[in-house]
Amino acid sequence: MIDKEARQFTRFFLAGAASVEVDKQGRILLPAVLREFAGITKDTVLVGVGSRVEIWSKDRWEGTVTYQDMEEISKHMIELGIGI
Repeated sequence: MIDKEARQFTRFFLAGAASVEVDKQGRILLPAVLREFAGITKDTVLVGVGSRVEIWSKDRWEGTVTYQDMEEISKHMIELGIGI
């Protein structure tokens, strides 16, 4: 059984998920509400997260993720019993 906090954490991040179709040229069209939420206006970053892919605004990704953040996130994941 996964810890309650881990379930809430996962639910928070998956709540904005949307199904999209791939066109004949391999492109996807993100719904406007998700583009606005992510601040996507031009360049994006695709981030593999387990069996999912996150799409970030390049500017937000570069401004959000730091080495120090990764160290703290890793420690918290270990505390929750989440291993990668």
